[in-house]
Amino acid sequence: MAQRRTDILSLVSFVALGLPDGMLGTAWPSMRRSFGAPVGDLGLVLLVSTAGSVLVTTFVGSLIRRSGVAAVLATGLGCAAVAAAGFALAPVLGMILGVTVLFGLAAGMIDGGLNTAVGLSGRRRLLNLLHGAYGVGTAVGPLVVTAAVLTGSWRPAYLALFAVDLGMGVLWARQWHGATAAAVPHRRPAAGAAPPARTAPPAGAAPPARTAPLAGAQVRGYRRRGVAAGIAVFFVYTGLEVSAGQWETTFNRLHLHLSVGDAGLAAFGYWAMLTAVRLGLGLVRRPIGSHTVVRWGSVLAVLATALIWAQPTAVITVLGFVLLGGFLAGVFPALIDLTPGRVGDRQAQHVIAWQVGAAAAGGAGISAMLGLLIGAAGLGVLGPSITVLALALLGAELVLDRLAPPAR
Repeated sequence: MAQRRTDILSLVSFVALGLPDGMLGTAWPSMRRSFGAPVGDLGLVLLVSTAGSVLVTTFVGSLIRRSGVAAVLATGLGCAAVAAAGFALAPVLGMILGVTVLFGLAAGMIDGGLNTAVGLSGRRRLLNLLHGAYGVGTAVGPLVVTAAVLTGSWRPAYLALFAVDLGMGVLWARQWHGATAAAVPHRRPAAGAAPPARTAPPAGAAPPARTAPLAGAQVRGYRRRGVAAGIAVFFVYTGLEVSAGQWETTFNRLHLHLSVGDAGLAAFGYWAMLTAVRLGLGLVRRPIGSHTVVRWGSVLAVLATALIWAQPTAVITVLGFVLLGGFLAGVFPALIDLTPGRVGDRQAQHVIAWQVGAAAAGGAGISAMLGLLIGAAGLGVLGPSITVLALALLGAELVLDRLAPPAR
């Protein structure tokens, strides 16, 4: 029962993590008019947000070991609540840029903390459900903003986000201080061994790791071959996912000339498909192999982005975004699940957090660069740009498999 409560709290935390990612792109057309900002400044907001995220993920593994997962998550959600309040009250774009770094810190602690914990547990279905919960947040986010905009302002959407983040932060703080339930599931069993009995470590404890270290040559080999390739895959993957999600609403409204309501529903479709597929992967009785999910997701994403580039009609272009969300859905959690098999559990405690940091950098950095490109050449470059990103993802994933193949 205690473990179930912790799992539910973890899933709801990822809903809260996804909300601002789904909200920003939909709010931006109205937000930029409030501040008199050019359309390309969305990339600047995303770029600033990544600074805190990348910073905290470089040492989130150490934070978890010292303070426990619950403490890290309570702190992260507190930062997110302050950032949401800042967005809702900001009189100028400068204040948005100032508090955006807190969203980055929050994302690094929540994303890095829970991905590390669950990734080391070996519970692949929970990992997919966790990222499905993130998708719930990103899918609901555009609807919350669209409803707020239709009533006159985008700001109430961020007040609602403030309430959600504050409430979740309080729940994790209570878990940190008083509960005795496990913050992390049991360890991944050794190959061929019977699963160990589940135990309940102290609340907020650091994720367990197997004690047998890798041989020195193995560690050096991974550091030489695997870290850079793994970081590149996460960097490019999240750059593609975030760029498509954040720029879709602006693309649909200003390039395809859809109405506010239709553009909001189209953005919902992208994130909803991302969510539905992740939840499906988490609920199936016999999970699909992570390596298969990564390979086919990467290949099919190229086809979906090519459809967006071709842009035969507005309806088919929107369908291309929806398909892209579905094809990308399982890739991130599957890559996390494969990491311990590539590096060993001891190294994975740090490497997973580094990969999450690379993902944050890719999501913000690539979106920002795309914003500069859109500002210079127009929204028509979105289709070819994300197609190039999809091809780069496929290529980087093939290189990673060759340099650091996962244990099967």
